[in-house]
Amino acid sequence: MKRRDFIRTSIVASAAILGSTELLAGQTHQPNDKRKVSNVTFPEKRPLITYSDRPPLLESPRNIFTRGITENDQFFVRWHLPDIPTFINLDTFKIKINGLVEKDLEISLDELKNDFEQVEVVAVVQCGGNSRSAFTPIPGGIQWGSGAMGCAKWKGVRLRDLLDKAGLKKDSHWIGFNGLEKPAYYKTPHFIRELAISELDEDVIVAYEMNGERLPYLNGYPVRLILPGSYSDSWVKMLSNITVTDKYKSFFYMDKAYRIPDNDCECETPEHHFKPTKPVMKMNVKSIIGYPENGMKLYRNSEVVVRGVAFDNGTGIKEVYVSTDAGKTWEKAFLKQENGRYSYTEFRFYYNPTKRGKVTFMAKAIDMLGEEQPFAKDIGWNHGGYKYNGIDEVTVEVV
Repeated sequence: MKRRDFIRTSIVASAAILGSTELLAGQTHQPNDKRKVSNVTFPEKRPLITYSDRPPLLESPRNIFTRGITENDQFFVRWHLPDIPTFINLDTFKIKINGLVEKDLEISLDELKNDFEQVEVVAVVQCGGNSRSAFTPIPGGIQWGSGAMGCAKWKGVRLRDLLDKAGLKKDSHWIGFNGLEKPAYYKTPHFIRELAISELDEDVIVAYEMNGERLPYLNGYPVRLILPGSYSDSWVKMLSNITVTDKYKSFFYMDKAYRIPDNDCECETPEHHFKPTKPVMKMNVKSIIGYPENGMKLYRNSEVVVRGVAFDNGTGIKEVYVSTDAGKTWEKAFLKQENGRYSYTEFRFYYNPTKRGKVTFMAKAIDMLGEEQPFAKDIGWNHGGYKYNGIDEVTVEVV
């Protein structure tokens, strides 16, 4: 069933049940773009949009998304649990590898840097709930705008090399990851994520460096898991334990949280949640305009360069198009692709405003498989507010 058919069927069914012809299905629109950068700064960060200080929840502002690499001090921050170590002794810190392995390992940061082949990968990390504020009614969770994402050059060691040293036993099929963050209340579940061993490739790494510097404390110091193409919910920070198992284990952050409807449109209605569900994993195609910003004033007959970034799950970006007439016509933007298939693709669009008044720029990306961003209104609602990738819009005034 196609996305629109599912939504239409759900609307009719809901109206029949509740005896109403009112639109009952969830609606989607542009994410909230009105939040201001905070006056408060966090360690190793410039002022960012702040949602919480415990745990730290920081969003990058729109103007960050004009460059292929996001600077460390402008990178968004997402933690799940409030108890985060404020000091880590590197003399005693170890990454433990256990479970269905030939020998348990405890690997220090020095051993990680010196005893294994060092590799780098440039990859986008994005929260599964990025742009959640685009959904109405509002799902539970952080009401992100569009800035819960960033792209960096990560340096570390292949996870596969670490597992090879430990030695996988015959019935090894799953890997569980958890870090040093802890819940404040004993009944709150620990943040544990799982990955099928069959999903491992050479780009899955345990990283200790970000953009040529040690990992910032708020972005996972001293090491974090890097899963290019997947949402950041599986990129475990302050990684401390890797456990190999024969079967998939049941954990809250795999079986309850970070799940979406398991149908073609990955959507449902607020009145009728769809079952079954599936984990939020691979990112979909998306683009964001970094310049100009909403509300800016541009001069008539000036040379305007619309700039932004596009990405997907590693398939690669084929084209980015920009429209200035509400999507009636589209023109190709110029692309800059230099950091690999998991990175941002920068785009540029040259525009000469000849009339005074408001102009709305719209950007949509298309990947190598032909997947393209839908209009915001055509995205089906889901109760977690996950995987929003609507065509981005920025409205300015020409004076």
